[in-house]
Amino acid sequence: MSDAAPLSSQYSAAAIEAPLYADWQARGLFAPSAAADARPFVIVIPPPNVTDVLHMGHGLNNTVQDVLVRFERMRGRAALWVPGTDHAGIATQNVVEKLLAAEGKTRFDLGRAAFVERVWAHVHLKGDTILQQLKAIGCSCDWSRTRFTLDPAMSRAVREVFVRLWEEGLIYRGYRVIHWCPRCHTALSDEEAEHSDVEGALYYIRYPFADADGHVTVATTRPETMLGDVAVAVSPDDEARRSLVGRHVILPIAELEIPIIADEHVEAGFGTGFVKITPAHDADDFEVGRRHDLATPIVMTPDARMADAALDGKPGGRVPAPLFGLDRFEARKAIVAMLKEKGLLEKVESRLHAVRHCYRCDTVVEPRLSDQWFVTMEPLAAPALEAYRKGEVRFIPERRGDEFEQWLTGIRDWNISRQLWWGHRIPVWYCDGCGFQGAFREDPAACPACGAALRQDEDVLDTWFSSWLWPFSTLGWPDATPDLARYYPTDVLVTAPEIIFFWVARMIMAGIHFVGRVPFHTVYLHGTVRDTHHVKMSKSLGNGIDPIEVVNRYGADALRFAVTNGLGVGTDIILDPTDLDTSFASGRNFANKLWNVGRLLLSALGDAPLPALADVPAARLTLADRWIVSRLARAARETTEHLERFRLNDAVGTPYHFLWDDFADWYLEEIKPRLRSEAAEGDAARAVAAHVFDRVLRLLHPAMPFITEALYRRLPGRGDASIMVAPWPGADAGRDDPEAERDFAFVQALVDGVREVRAEYGVKPGTELPVRVSRLAARQRGAIEAAREMIQRLAKVGRLEAVEGDAATPGRIGSHALLPEGAELFVELGDAIDVGKECARLAAELARLDGQLAAVRGKLANGTFRSRAPAEVVARETEKEQQWSAKRDAIAAKLAALGCA
Repeated sequence: MSDAAPLSSQYSAAAIEAPLYADWQARGLFAPSAAADARPFVIVIPPPNVTDVLHMGHGLNNTVQDVLVRFERMRGRAALWVPGTDHAGIATQNVVEKLLAAEGKTRFDLGRAAFVERVWAHVHLKGDTILQQLKAIGCSCDWSRTRFTLDPAMSRAVREVFVRLWEEGLIYRGYRVIHWCPRCHTALSDEEAEHSDVEGALYYIRYPFADADGHVTVATTRPETMLGDVAVAVSPDDEARRSLVGRHVILPIAELEIPIIADEHVEAGFGTGFVKITPAHDADDFEVGRRHDLATPIVMTPDARMADAALDGKPGGRVPAPLFGLDRFEARKAIVAMLKEKGLLEKVESRLHAVRHCYRCDTVVEPRLSDQWFVTMEPLAAPALEAYRKGEVRFIPERRGDEFEQWLTGIRDWNISRQLWWGHRIPVWYCDGCGFQGAFREDPAACPACGAALRQDEDVLDTWFSSWLWPFSTLGWPDATPDLARYYPTDVLVTAPEIIFFWVARMIMAGIHFVGRVPFHTVYLHGTVRDTHHVKMSKSLGNGIDPIEVVNRYGADALRFAVTNGLGVGTDIILDPTDLDTSFASGRNFANKLWNVGRLLLSALGDAPLPALADVPAARLTLADRWIVSRLARAARETTEHLERFRLNDAVGTPYHFLWDDFADWYLEEIKPRLRSEAAEGDAARAVAAHVFDRVLRLLHPAMPFITEALYRRLPGRGDASIMVAPWPGADAGRDDPEAERDFAFVQALVDGVREVRAEYGVKPGTELPVRVSRLAARQRGAIEAAREMIQRLAKVGRLEAVEGDAATPGRIGSHALLPEGAELFVELGDAIDVGKECARLAAELARLDGQLAAVRGKLANGTFRSRAPAEVVARETEKEQQWSAKRDAIAAKLAALGCA
């Protein structure tokens, strides 16, 4: 793309964005500055899943990161944005398993090694897609540092961390109840088993006494698990029921005797007072079972079908033949029917209750007793909690820090093993000959104890086990690399609040434990992208928006403008997936406005170098010049402050309004006659306009990088310089001039006042009106004189007089208006409108309003109406009366001003 080519009459994002991005890359502008005095600013990307395609959550998150990186790069920081992707164990394995299913195969048909090869092939085929899409929205990552969580270097870091934790005694194998996904056939951590409210039922079931008539009643939402019950518990503080401790009841359907026990897990007075204890299918019950040395029978298969695990896949035992092999939810229906038939179902209540679902496939998670690997978290959490309380890391918004603190305070051990084939295989080997077990940094050749062959653990690590190392593993850890020394710790983490526990908290723990410092000083948790019904956007719900479609239709800058302009701290983004224009046209329209301003200005500036603003003599600056320079200084200062405080909506809104409202609507209109003048005032106007436009482009660049670059390169004297590395506007942006701002604001009010009168009375656009202004302070008179030509031109004013006393012209018909600080405006209308016709129109309107007011006032005066009508109806009628009264007063004032009889 030739930067010297004339600007096209219409802005085309498609024509400039891809060529500009390619040029940025070719020139190495995304790499951090190598200058020794450049202080680093570092962000590591939340790595998207390697086979993902871009969705609006990615679009928002990565736009925010890019805005911050571009801002700090322009401030002279050595800005580094580290990109990369996550191998996403469950998600990626699921994708490939679905592809195999379409071929009529399963992973077991291929075997582990061949299946992993198949996944790698899929990753190599699809893995670059999302990174290319990030480029399409303008992300200025240092792509030479792209990382993948299964790269050899990353795998080495994972091994190192696992073995260190093993050597510290913080990794252990435990037989415990974990969250199990029957669809993915793997364990899940607490954070991966997400709660969602489900309409269900609470079933009250009678357990008959074994030695006498009568029964106890237990309540459960999961009757299918009752086949695994081994006891019924009561509270030791329950005086009415603790006498039953030691007796036995009959477990319905299984027809087994189970004891009644006392345990502090049961809350006295809660529910029926009796709680069924199922140690293999409930985490709390498992702890009760350990305290009382109870059995732990498993009554479901890994795919959540009913079977007594003790019978190796045969019917019988605790699971009678009619229930054997049934899916858990079908079994629930069958068990409820059997209980009802036996007269043991006391009642059923509808109940909304929280049910855990797999975070990847949304299958209802099943608590299941299983052998898994765990990390002891309390020793890791304590230093992270201390660092937060000492202010070493902060959260924006602040309330998220409270959530972080609460989670760390009650942290549970982390289940890190997954029953998958894709991922970091657990580096533990076993010797079946001598019983040796150990963790290794490198694959061992033989058992170090007896020399026999070893076998590796079959499980892989939780995906987040590699992700929690991301801020330092991407910089070369465990080696003491130059990157690690220069760029760790990083500065800001930008992510979604949903993964504050999955990822953010664990990264803080890992950074402190393995590197000795928190990995970042600020965690900015932005809002969620939602539709107009405030539902989180999701491909599965059909309410998502494809960011690439938005880029193709409106341009990347329009996308970026839309998501940042709506991003207040702690608020969600609302977009309409059914009407993209509603969501993104504002960004496109602003880009068009910016382009048109550039065309107008650049055509007048020419190619010759212009004097710097500082070189323009102060005497040559008009009131408008001084005003716009002062407004620029304010805009630059406020934009900087907004970005530093992560108020991105204000950081975009401030230069937006400055460009549109101040520069385009007022200043360019004021200087049009001067722009093409060969006189000295023309040079001054061009110098000021070029300076202001240059600086506002810089302020807008972080949010709208493409169009600002295209226009910046066409400013006189820029050559092939890039706005990406242009200094951020600071003290050089402009000079504060409160007097100029105050005086020009008065001029604006005067022009607006005349325009309002013209619109109100329907004055034809070309008609010039006489105007008188009175009760003026000396500086206001000076402002009128300084801007007389502009006022007359913009407001279509003929004679403009500043007078003492009353502003009204004696004997002339016109309209009054108040101006700031008590000044008065009088606009003569007698020769500009047909007074008689206007009087007749206003009189008719007044009569119509009087009729409406009489009706509504009569209704409101009616006591029966007020006592019987709904409150909102009375309020609506009262509001009508107030609005119509105000409108009537305004029309009466107009009639008086026009001298209507």
